[in-house]
Amino acid sequence: MNSPVPPASPAIGTQPRGDWSLAEAQALFALPFADLIYAAQRVHRAWHAPNTVQMSTLLSIKTGACPEDCAYCPQSVRYQTGVEPEALMSLEEVLERARAARAAGATRFCMGAAYRAPKAKDLARIAQMVSAVSALGLQTCATLGMLTPPQAHTLKQAGLDYYNHNLDSSEAFYGEIISTRSYQDRLDTLAAVREAGMHVCCGGIVGMGESQRDRAELLVTLANLPQQPESVPINQLVRVPGTPLAQGQDIDPFDFIRTIAVARIMIPCAQVRLSAGRTTMSDELQALAFLAGANSIFYGEKLLTTGNPDVARDRMLLERLGMVPEASDTAAGSAAGSATAADSGAVMHGAA
Repeated sequence: MNSPVPPASPAIGTQPRGDWSLAEAQALFALPFADLIYAAQRVHRAWHAPNTVQMSTLLSIKTGACPEDCAYCPQSVRYQTGVEPEALMSLEEVLERARAARAAGATRFCMGAAYRAPKAKDLARIAQMVSAVSALGLQTCATLGMLTPPQAHTLKQAGLDYYNHNLDSSEAFYGEIISTRSYQDRLDTLAAVREAGMHVCCGGIVGMGESQRDRAELLVTLANLPQQPESVPINQLVRVPGTPLAQGQDIDPFDFIRTIAVARIMIPCAQVRLSAGRTTMSDELQALAFLAGANSIFYGEKLLTTGNPDVARDRMLLERLGMVPEASDTAAGSAAGSATAADSGAVMHGAA
């Protein structure tokens, strides 16, 4: 009788590694679906409470007019998508939204701004927002484009817990979707964030026309960073009219779930976030994603400029699945625990 997971498979390991090869990642993608889900669930339970999900809320604090040419993004000034530019929000507006997110059960509040890189005057205002949101007892996260080391230190001193900066795809495929920012630019920002002492939130987007090899290469890059990310969002492309990727073949749902499962196995201590694209996902597909190791979602009606399942639907789905939101004190402990686990594993590997 065949073993559900071959003894030689890296899937049976539960410790973080920083020496993943492309061949190993591709071997995981090639496992029979049930075997891959079984392996991912084993790893998930070794590191995380199996029936809890971390709830984050994402607010666009500055919308549109971005000079970059990311082919998936409706906020690029280069595309006609109907997104109207909006200036940086006021501190009072952000605090109002943060309080509402906390009341709705979110434990992490993420602030996103459409910049190539933030200007000094804007960064000073955003630092004030970070400090004020942190004082509410929420974990804080920001995504503001590229950061220099001094900018990263400014945000850390303001109390920023997480910085999101996705790699999007493999380095080989990256040039197909972005020309205004290099892959190394993204890696440099991750290094600045890590050196400043913040947690790293870094993942990618699937369904842009990339191959399974590209997905495997992305996860190898993430897993082999000097310290693995504490949060890994897996986004399903939202095809926005007016962007270059508005038309195309959607990713097979099982391939999407495979990406989540392989991410869980290769980056075991991270919160793997079921992120953009949930509006079009059935409850059954989301349940499969949780089974594959996803344990974080964005919670609320909107992700920057695209829709998101509403709060009532999310609560109903979690109740049907017997899952509960991660408590705020647990979320804080999970972040610290993930960092500790990653730090202890850093001796034998490397990941961000």
